[in-house]
Amino acid sequence: MKFNQLGKTGVLVSELCLGAMTFGGKGYWESIGKLPEDEVTLLIKTALEKGINFIDTANAYSEGLSEILLGKALRNLGISRQTVVIATKVRLRMGAGANQVGLSRLHISDSVNDSLQRLNVSHIDLLYLHGVDPLTPLEETMRGLEDVVRSGKVRYIGISNHPAWMVMKANSLAEKKGWTKFVASQNYYSIASRDVEREIVPMALSEGVGIMPWSPLAGGFLSGKFKRDKEIAGDSRRDTFDFPPINKAKAFDIINVMAKIAENRNVTVARVALAWLLTKPGVTSIIIGAKKQDQLLDNMECTNLQLSHEELAELETISCLVPEYPAWMVNRQLNGRFPEQT
Repeated sequence: MKFNQLGKTGVLVSELCLGAMTFGGKGYWESIGKLPEDEVTLLIKTALEKGINFIDTANAYSEGLSEILLGKALRNLGISRQTVVIATKVRLRMGAGANQVGLSRLHISDSVNDSLQRLNVSHIDLLYLHGVDPLTPLEETMRGLEDVVRSGKVRYIGISNHPAWMVMKANSLAEKKGWTKFVASQNYYSIASRDVEREIVPMALSEGVGIMPWSPLAGGFLSGKFKRDKEIAGDSRRDTFDFPPINKAKAFDIINVMAKIAENRNVTVARVALAWLLTKPGVTSIIIGAKKQDQLLDNMECTNLQLSHEELAELETISCLVPEYPAWMVNRQLNGRFPEQT
């Protein structure tokens, strides 16, 4: 397992991160996964033994139950707190109260305190904003994050599901005030959904922010279970929870290419999809979730799959983005700008 820097910090995280969205299965989250305590413990034990040191959850996952099960598993396994990096999130609704949602200074403080209690830890290593809150001024949100960092309850902060301009605005504000800046950006990113490459990845590369892809298999669509003539796998969450959005016609074209590579390499389609993503600039740690141990073990094998230049070129061609403005104009105007082109 390879380790990468968490943004510009001195913290090292494994190139794969264990996602905890399948833990618990309470309420809305049951369609994604409903692993009980013993199976959660087994998955965490397997991941840690294979070299993963990074686990990602959220306060909203299974209405807090995911955090509880994660904390219990680490205690039951006797895992040293200093050997595992724990990430969680704040933003989504956590109760019926008017202020139990959003990114206000109040809700950030309450949420962090609640997460610490559920996880049964003294601090959170990485706290993400789980999404945009248009009601709360950005300055208030950044001050709320600074409060929990200075209190020692949170070590580093990250951001998720935000446009690039908002990340830049937030970090610029933090720099001006002498506050903590975002070191990680968690985004929907897969070979069939490369939208982040338009603005977010260039921003991250420029600013030293680590990209943490979520749903790298597009909610299971790229697992190899789905084929053009078989849109219902029978054992995938996509069967009942068709999310995140995907251009299925294009995705099937990509799956066909990946299936050919997988067959030639004697590996699964999922491994090919994950191995491709590991090669992308700016990617720090890919978040992989699982319902079963064998699924987790297979996905982790992607770190041992080295795709050839020819295979990567074929995957790039079939999955490339359609140029959008201003990118196509920027590229057009680059002609003749560099000395070797004159």
